[in-house]
Amino acid sequence: MGFYGLMNALAMAVAPLIAINSYKVIGYRYSMMIASLAAVIMLIMIKFVKNHAIPQNKLSLKNIKHIGIIQKDTIPVALLMLFFSIPYFATQADLVEYVAMRKLSVSVGYFFLIYALSLLIIRIWLKRFFDTIAFGFWFWLSLIAMIIFLISMAFMKNNFIMLIAAVALSIGYGVIYSINQTTALLLSPLDQQGLASSTVYLGLDFGMASAPILGGIIASTIPHFYFYPIMLIMVPFVLVIYFIYRKKLNGAIQNH
Repeated sequence: MGFYGLMNALAMAVAPLIAINSYKVIGYRYSMMIASLAAVIMLIMIKFVKNHAIPQNKLSLKNIKHIGIIQKDTIPVALLMLFFSIPYFATQADLVEYVAMRKLSVSVGYFFLIYALSLLIIRIWLKRFFDTIAFGFWFWLSLIAMIIFLISMAFMKNNFIMLIAAVALSIGYGVIYSINQTTALLLSPLDQQGLASSTVYLGLDFGMASAPILGGIIASTIPHFYFYPIMLIMVPFVLVIYFIYRKKLNGAIQNH
């Protein structure tokens, strides 16, 4: 799961990196064709997967009773994923426009390159600790890093501050992304881990869908300087969720 989470997180960094740097050269249409080509390659590669994960036991009426949309034990994890993902996906959608509207002298095309490299280094460096340290440590680390990111983006005047912001985002979102996935699996019964994973991704999908909408509303109603600081409003919600469920979240490591 750790390797899968890393590849997933890196893909979400590499995709905007390619998009930001390619659309200026080949245009939006051909940039979208790159994404389409990647989808075709993925479909071809799937055919070479030998382990098709076919369940050993056939579906019975007893199993059907457990079919659902969400896994209730992982709801707090999904909510945390929602709030932590909004700043990230707002950045994906609006970073280029944000830099242009504020007339910032930064190499915006390198933002997600720095993010991806930082995330890769962090994951390699800390991988042995992910399965041994309780959720709370990673939560506070990611929350502080996310706050640093939001503040840095507001005061981004040069490439150095952009570097700080990108590294902070790789911790604030990149780390908690993988920790949330792992925690969700540890909190759920073995026969509901697929449902637990989809519940976490439900929170992620809501963040992915709502972030560009919220970003558009924010950009059209308040000065551009406050585009990122106003997202600090998520902090109280995140803290409430954590303090309500902290015992369960921190105890998940015992199920490893």
